[in-house]
Amino acid sequence: MKVLIIDDERAIRNSLGEILGDEGYEVDTAEDGAAGLQMAQKDKYDVIFCDIKMPKMDGMEFLDKVVEEGIESAVVMISGHGDIETAVECIKKGAFDFIQKPLDLNRILITIKNATEKVTLSSQNKILKKKVYGQQMIGSSEPMVRIHEMIDKVAGTDARVLIMGPNGSGKELVARSLHNQSHRSSMPYVEVNCAAIPSELIESELFGHEKGSFTSAIKQHKGEFEQAEGGTLFLDEIGDMSLAAQAKVLRVLQERKLSRVGSDKDINVDVRVLAATNKDLREEIGKGNFREDLYHRLSVIVINVPSLDERKDDIPALLDYFVEQISSESGMPKKSFSPESVKMLQAKTWPGNIRELRNVVERLLILGDDVITPANIEDYVL
Repeated sequence: MKVLIIDDERAIRNSLGEILGDEGYEVDTAEDGAAGLQMAQKDKYDVIFCDIKMPKMDGMEFLDKVVEEGIESAVVMISGHGDIETAVECIKKGAFDFIQKPLDLNRILITIKNATEKVTLSSQNKILKKKVYGQQMIGSSEPMVRIHEMIDKVAGTDARVLIMGPNGSGKELVARSLHNQSHRSSMPYVEVNCAAIPSELIESELFGHEKGSFTSAIKQHKGEFEQAEGGTLFLDEIGDMSLAAQAKVLRVLQERKLSRVGSDKDINVDVRVLAATNKDLREEIGKGNFREDLYHRLSVIVINVPSLDERKDDIPALLDYFVEQISSESGMPKKSFSPESVKMLQAKTWPGNIRELRNVVERLLILGDDVITPANIEDYVL
């Protein structure tokens, strides 16, 4: 357990450091916020004690930097001139706790215990989210590393994201990962396949309708935007949306409000919109099939999902994952792939991408030998 103490008073640094050292903690010290920030950037500390009033960089500025840079340490602010307002401000800025001087040993130890439990729980939650929600985004190839890095940077914001890539490449998994790693993760995640809804019904599905607004509207219906309130709306295959619906989506993005079909009443909505397409929207704009202003609204961030042919190094890991997944879901016995059969699959072209690979694995689990051989690949795949 590592602790960093930042205080311009040497006596406090030394006495607190000795006490925590005697309790079994590994302790480092710094004399101001600037030095402490450099240490926190280079090393991982479970808890950081930081004085508010210091030269060079004071505690509040240090706290701002820690939050801004995403340093995963519990910061405990300490001060000899604290009051309720100061304590509240510290907590609002992201501090774990606020302690007044003179420091009480029992309070210090309890705070460390609580802080480390929170940091541990936060780390476990991140791992769990990646296992539950991101496990299908298998792969450590260079293109996938870039995708994961982009998700980590963008997920915590409310920026709209346009996800582009071929069919079957996993665009919906990127969208779900963005939602599940965001501050909206506890709120609804609503997915709409724009290509699967008839053009005459898309507006009703997205924006809802009032009873009697058209022949089959026998009751009021809340659209997908309203259902996603506070959360995320994923518009899959956005390139297939009608121009009329595009105009209404643009209005919602601009004004953060909508009106149901058959109503002139405005309804405010708080929704993060993610969109995906396998089409070249720039080309669709040139053809008059897609609104350029909507494109710019949706593409604050663009994530390009690679085809499987661009990340063949991930095929061995994907094979292991799909064998485990399909066997677990279907009860079929697990099988393995010989090294030669894996190489044959890596040499194949994959127009259907990840979706095609999964189908191939399922076929081989049903028809192949206990150890999948090159002969199995020739008979059932090539």
